Amino acid sequence: MSKVYELIKSSALDKWEILNQGKPWIRVGGGVSGEAAGSDEIFTTVERSVQENGLDVNVSSVGSLGLMYLEPIIDIKTPNGPRIFYGNVEREEVVDIIVKHLIDNQPLISKAFACEGSPDEVVENIDELSALPAMRFQKKIVTSNFGNIDPNDIEQYIATGGYKALDIAVNERTPSEIVDQVKNSGLRGRGGAAFPTGLKWSFLAPSDSDKKYVLCNAEEGDPGAFNDKGILESDPHILIEGLIINGYATRSTKGYVFIRQGHNHPISATNTAIKQAYEKGFLGTNILGSDFSFDMELALTGDSYVAGEETALMEAIEGKRSTPRFKPPFPAAVGLWQKPTNINNVKTISYVPAIVEKGADWFKSIGTESTSGTALVCLSGHVTRPGLYEVEMGKTIRHVLDELGGGGVDGNEIKVLQAGGPLNGILGEAAFDTKIDFDEMSKAGASIGSGGIIVGNKNTDIVDLLRNLIAFNQFESCGKCFPCRLGNTHMLEILDRLCQQKAMPKDLELIEKIGTSMKIGSLCGHGQLGYNPISSALRYFKGEIDACLNKENEMTGPFGNGTMIRPTRTRPQ
Repeated sequence: MSKVYELIKSSALDKWEILNQGKPWIRVGGGVSGEAAGSDEIFTTVERSVQENGLDVNVSSVGSLGLMYLEPIIDIKTPNGPRIFYGNVEREEVVDIIVKHLIDNQPLISKAFACEGSPDEVVENIDELSALPAMRFQKKIVTSNFGNIDPNDIEQYIATGGYKALDIAVNERTPSEIVDQVKNSGLRGRGGAAFPTGLKWSFLAPSDSDKKYVLCNAEEGDPGAFNDKGILESDPHILIEGLIINGYATRSTKGYVFIRQGHNHPISATNTAIKQAYEKGFLGTNILGSDFSFDMELALTGDSYVAGEETALMEAIEGKRSTPRFKPPFPAAVGLWQKPTNINNVKTISYVPAIVEKGADWFKSIGTESTSGTALVCLSGHVTRPGLYEVEMGKTIRHVLDELGGGGVDGNEIKVLQAGGPLNGILGEAAFDTKIDFDEMSKAGASIGSGGIIVGNKNTDIVDLLRNLIAFNQFESCGKCFPCRLGNTHMLEILDRLCQQKAMPKDLELIEKIGTSMKIGSLCGHGQLGYNPISSALRYFKGEIDACLNKENEMTGPFGNGTMIRPTRTRPQ
């Protein structure tokens, strides 16, 4: 540990000790999920109640624990006492919770869902919430600070070990040693392509260009995905630290964090984190007393899904329309501002501090042989416990659905999953025993991708679901290359007919030809992967799709004169 970092951490630990032991500490879960459930009003009510009762306590707004089914959440930690968590808190209950817990010294156990630090009638032998089913099966690396620290307070991040890995990197390791460590860890990109991260860094590192850039892609426009946003709004410094280390390892000069406009919580938290990192000397010149200098800023884009493609992202930062570039040349040779560039996803970069601090072998020991580490899974839809969960690679989809998600809502059978974003697969029950692993998921016809898993119960209409996914993809096509622009439009037209039961059997052959042409001829993944939802749905739900065809004869349908044999369904909007 360098003397510079030692002084910074010593000051942070003093403040952390005051927070934890000096007086009671009330934490209110925030972020988008908390806000949607009313946490802003809860936080205001907590502050008012504390003031009215003359209590000397700390009150903080922290990130989400990931247990979104329990929002809004309040937790209270008393000096030398347990930390008790209250879930689904209503505004009218706040005063009662605070008075009973902090004045009467009688925690409102009936409202508590977990207690950390002391066995009681709520749970037994609790250790960091591990008695909760939704927490017991998690392996927390990237999410270890979620719900524990104020994302707007760099001191709390430092006190819990933050920026130690950066100190190790710039003062104890060479750039090539860091690249090798990331290579040996087996870390693969968490943005969807699953390319080996260390290998990607090694393409950029040798360049002697006067300016080189490392970019973090936090566009995250996939429906059902919120883990990148979750990291930025709950623990933004883990991303900032990882990106600085990325810059050091590749000998780059500047980093950009790229976020979609309108994601206000992540934007605000990241801006604050960057500013605080400069103030502490983690950004700028001679970082932590070393010879390494590095700058960083936030870049925003409009509502463009394709802006998440790496070359379209660079176009957006340069102030141009978000459309993909032709490759080659590849970004490592000619990227942002025509300079060598690397682009990684938020989750990918956020693993880097732990890998640098704990070692490549430690990370390699987690997960599967082909996919090291953990997966951040966003569960939503018809599931009992929707939330953001971090699980070790190799767990099955069924394990995540049942043990973490609690199964279908009201005990209803889960019929379908839409996994990894709208360009990825629709999985049926036959695939639920697939391991969460890049290669295994690919064999099943889907992808971990963005991490989103949208759950549908037995009442979910597969054709309607398909139509909505393709409608999204068609709307979000940038239109630069005609296989994607026209292909998505034609596939949507066929699905419209299928929804109205006017499609003919030959339409399925036609849609396959369109999807194949898109895969071969499209400029980027938006078109290349556009047929995936349909191909996977045909694999698992062909019977349901066939049932929507007009099979009376080949002339029946939108261009024929025959009579429909079934009533039409309402077209999904």
